[in-house]
Amino acid sequence: MRIHVVSFAGAAGAIAFALAATQTAGAQAPNESAATPPAAVAPYPGDHAMDHYKKPSEDELKKDLTPLEFEVTQHAFTETPFHNEYWDNHAAGIYVDIVSGEPLFSSLDKFDSGTGWPSFTKPLDDKNIKTDTDRSAFMVRTEVRSKHANSHLGHLFNDGPKPTGLRYCMNSAAMRFVPVDSLVAEGYGKYLPMFQKAAEAAKHK
Repeated sequence: MRIHVVSFAGAAGAIAFALAATQTAGAQAPNESAATPPAAVAPYPGDHAMDHYKKPSEDELKKDLTPLEFEVTQHAFTETPFHNEYWDNHAAGIYVDIVSGEPLFSSLDKFDSGTGWPSFTKPLDDKNIKTDTDRSAFMVRTEVRSKHANSHLGHLFNDGPKPTGLRYCMNSAAMRFVPVDSLVAEGYGKYLPMFQKAAEAAKHK
């Protein structure tokens, strides 16, 4: 089992771009002191909206999701290994629930499990994850679901690498990837510092 190492060179550039965007968003051009200040960016319904989140109806979900996304999240279908969107994604960013937008996992905790599905050593935020016993397919497994949307995400195993020894084996179709340079714009700016810290630590290795 190989621990996946995020490319911090690319992450550093993305982080710099994100910081520049946030620092200059409200700046005015010279001699334009009377100009109307720019409107604030509308909050994205992500991590900050979960307290009032209301899951869409099944009919709405069928319209908003692809057939695969619907079957995975609503009927616990398992997508094909090595033929899904994020199993080999090396970009820096976070993974959110495709239904609700609640933050689930970070690329900083992603590793190559050799299984063909995106795997993580821990959740990004424990309060957005819940587990249950899955007795389907003649096995007893630990199912992982999102807490607020109740989306089926995948399964949890105890054969992961250190430091947790856990493997959150997820379905790509249950998640949406938000790259580092989009975190602020999409309402997930509170997670940017962890990538800044990781990129800074990588410079001194």
